[in-house]
Amino acid sequence: MYYIIVMNLSCGFVGLPNVGKSTIFNALSKKNIPAENYPFCTIDPNSAIIEVPDEKLITLAEIYSPHKTIFSTVEFVDIAGLVKNAHSGEGLGNQFLAHIRSVKVIVQVVRFFNDNNITHVENRVSPIDDIEIINMELIFADIKTLEKAIEKNEKNVRANHKGAIEAKAVFALALDHLNEGKPARTLPLNSKEKEFLDGLFLISSKPIIYVANVGEDSPSPSILDPVRTAIEKEGSSLILINGKLEAEIIDFSNEEKKEVLESYGYKESGLALLIKHAYGLLGLQNFYTCGQEEVRSWTIKKGSSAVEAAGEIHTDFSTKFIKAEIFNYKDVITHGKDQLKSLGLIKLVGKEYLMQEGDIAYFIKGQ
Repeated sequence: MYYIIVMNLSCGFVGLPNVGKSTIFNALSKKNIPAENYPFCTIDPNSAIIEVPDEKLITLAEIYSPHKTIFSTVEFVDIAGLVKNAHSGEGLGNQFLAHIRSVKVIVQVVRFFNDNNITHVENRVSPIDDIEIINMELIFADIKTLEKAIEKNEKNVRANHKGAIEAKAVFALALDHLNEGKPARTLPLNSKEKEFLDGLFLISSKPIIYVANVGEDSPSPSILDPVRTAIEKEGSSLILINGKLEAEIIDFSNEEKKEVLESYGYKESGLALLIKHAYGLLGLQNFYTCGQEEVRSWTIKKGSSAVEAAGEIHTDFSTKFIKAEIFNYKDVITHGKDQLKSLGLIKLVGKEYLMQEGDIAYFIKGQ
């Protein structure tokens, strides 16, 4: 048996210099990227393709004994540290901001640990202030993008192009929102209004996961609570990762890692926690295809229909879709794969069937 990896989503790691961003990136991706104690150690973005931890897939591979087991994956991109006024070109800001535009989820690493041997670019450890600096740089960059879009759209308004007046109203609304220091992702828009902004690829519209890089001691409530409140207010999530600990156990077996992490009070690895939150923010879930040749995990949006899931495998399966046989992982574990048909646990479904987490599918297509 051997393993193949297929990429489904990307997460860009951002943060101020020396907050432990590259340390966490290295630990979670098992890559040895430099993490020295000086700003801009990371200049070009480093990337790594990471298997999505998937106990279901591993169990199914044990049951089916396929020739290949293919994991869903996530791409991690380590983007160099941003500094105040990056939007104006401070540090290497414009270059870094361009890299952020290409990812689906922003992972903002925030320093919660104290270490006199590691310089903080702002000469203090204040998570709430660090978050504000990074977020305002993203907002300032988006303001520039919007101002250019407004200027360009004025020509369309004068030429009476279809949708130009509606776009002007949405752009003005978004600009006011950004000028209030609020990210684009918190702007309430209907689906039609959202379409006008989607083409601008605003950075602050991307979903964001905040990673609190903590030390051996848990952050005090007086430090953690204000950060959590601010993050929840914008609808984002906060996870705690001990970057130094994760780096120290990078070469441990999964069992050893689990034991060490549990001894420090962590129920799961930073990698598993981060990917779980990324899936949640993007509304993703997995389904599986199983056979002698391969057992494979596929990532789709929650609420996807059977024909949409079939299209993830190949366009032929969606355009020539006839029906699908569906059964669920839980039933395989409970009853065994050979008993499902006699127990009536294999469903024959049409295009409109909504896929569920853990579904196992066999798609039937016409000629």
